[in-house]
Amino acid sequence: MAAPLKVEFHFDFGSPNAYLAELALPAIEQRTGVKFDYVPVLLGGVYKATGNMSPAESLRGIKNKPEYNARETERFLRRHNITKFRMNPFFPVNTLALMRGAVAAEFEGMFESYFRAAYHHMWVEPKKMDDTRVFREAFLSSGLDVDRIIARAQQDDVKKKLIENTSSAVARGTFGSPTFFVGNEIYFGKDSLRDVEDEILMQLSSGKRKTA
Repeated sequence: MAAPLKVEFHFDFGSPNAYLAELALPAIEQRTGVKFDYVPVLLGGVYKATGNMSPAESLRGIKNKPEYNARETERFLRRHNITKFRMNPFFPVNTLALMRGAVAAEFEGMFESYFRAAYHHMWVEPKKMDDTRVFREAFLSSGLDVDRIIARAQQDDVKKKLIENTSSAVARGTFGSPTFFVGNEIYFGKDSLRDVEDEILMQLSSGKRKTA
C-alpha cells in the first residue's frame, strides 16, 4: 500500500494571493478527500534567498500589467465566490512577528484560530499588523491568548522552525507565495489551483495512494 499523498500549502500572511488561494482549498479538499498541510514560511526570507521581489515592486512602472493583474484578481474572486477581501492599505506589511506567531500557535495547539484571525486582520478588516500594539489588540479582539503566543514566539525553537521551513521551501524550488506541493510536484500562484487539483487526482489514481 502506498503512503498517503502529502499535499502542502506554503503561505505568508503578507501575500494577498495566498489569502485568496487558501479560501479555495476547502472545496478542493472536499472534492479530492485530501487535507493540505499548512506550512508557514517567511516571504521576505524567500525573496532574499532567491533574488525575487513582491508583485507590487515588480509591476511598478509597467504599462497595462498592473491593470491586468487586478482584472485577474476580480475573476478569481468571482470564480470562487469570495466576498471578504480588502486590499491592506498598509501593504507591504513586515510579517516576521505574524509568521513567528503562526509557528508558535502551531506549537501551542492554537494554529487554526490564530490562522483565521491573522488573515481576518490582514485582508478582511485590514490593519497595520507590523505595529506591536495593533498586533496585540487585533488578536485580543479575536479572543486569542495573544500574550501566550507572543511569549512563545520569542523562543529559539520557534525562530529556528520558521527559518527551517523557509530554507527547505527554497531548496525545493519555492520563490514566492502561495506555493503548493503535491508530493514532489511544485505549483506556484493562486491561478495554478486547477492544476494542483488535477495533479492530486492523478497521483491518487496512478499511485493508489490513501488520502492523508
